[in-house]
Amino acid sequence: MLKTSLKYAASLAVLATVAGPALAQESWTMTTTWPSSLELIETDKHFVELANKLTEGELTIDFYEGGSLVPSGEVFGAVESGSIQAGGDWPGYWAGRDPAFSPLSTTASLFNAVDYVNWIKQWGGDELYMETYGKFGMVYLPYGVTNNESGFRTNAPIRNLEDLQGKRLRLSGLEQGRLLEKLGGSQVSMAGGEIYQSLERGVIDGAEFSTPNVDYSGGFQQVTKYWSTPGWHQSASVFGVMINKAAWDALSPETQEKLKIAADATLLWSLAFTEKRANEAYAKFQEAGTEITRMDDETLAKIQEMANEVIVETACETPSSAKVYLSQLSYLEDYRGWREASAPFNLGRTPNGPDIEKIRACAEK
Repeated sequence: MLKTSLKYAASLAVLATVAGPALAQESWTMTTTWPSSLELIETDKHFVELANKLTEGELTIDFYEGGSLVPSGEVFGAVESGSIQAGGDWPGYWAGRDPAFSPLSTTASLFNAVDYVNWIKQWGGDELYMETYGKFGMVYLPYGVTNNESGFRTNAPIRNLEDLQGKRLRLSGLEQGRLLEKLGGSQVSMAGGEIYQSLERGVIDGAEFSTPNVDYSGGFQQVTKYWSTPGWHQSASVFGVMINKAAWDALSPETQEKLKIAADATLLWSLAFTEKRANEAYAKFQEAGTEITRMDDETLAKIQEMANEVIVETACETPSSAKVYLSQLSYLEDYRGWREASAPFNLGRTPNGPDIEKIRACAEK
């Protein structure tokens, strides 16, 4: 549990006596969807430590690991109801409440990590997080981003689409599951904590979970022999903090701004931290004897084509989802000129993505 120092607490007590209610303290309880055994929790911890430091006692956030207060799947409801003031999450877990949460968390063969940062901070993404979580009485601050996920971990190699046929794979995500089915596999949904034993017992043929460092912390190298890359199913992922709107409104504008600064700083830190850790874990998987294979470009082009179909189908089912995808594709279209002109020193690729006009037509219905 993270706490402000006694020095700050004592100072605030003195100041409160002199200045009265103007310096009233706020205290929040925050948890996350991640247990301490998974490295994803490090991003939550970094935000909390920085937020407590920047607010200097104006706000104290007491942080609890995932599962210690409420089950991971109930964090959304706990923040929504005000039982706790804040909760760290991956938006895709709530796609059953609104499909727009899916592209707010990840995309299939579309955005990379830099695309999400660009889009969130300069191309209108921030507003869409606020709008979507706002429907549930929450404010949202994106504070974590990772690049593409590892891929699939199996005990039979997956080198091409033929190897995917009939495979029962643990896979998270609405569009991701539909895409896997188009490719010949079948999605099995389960919590991250169930993956290890399911692989060990052969309940599933393989699984994806997160970046190499997180997968290594989950011990998957102990129960699988093969690793199929790249993580086409989740080309990047976003994480952040859900904040109960009433708790947010109780803060001063200055304190709110400090939390936004802490989130922005953590967003940048998270990209460098997770890429460094992923690089280290890649080597560890090799040392553990894992055979690492990469799908060829022709196969990835076919996956891209089918991913585009799934994105259009899914976006056109729900106006809120279409709105998010339209914003993302508009960003890619707008950024294309400079990104391609600056190759090979550009920041990632411009994907041959879905037809933006099809998405626009759905968004405008």
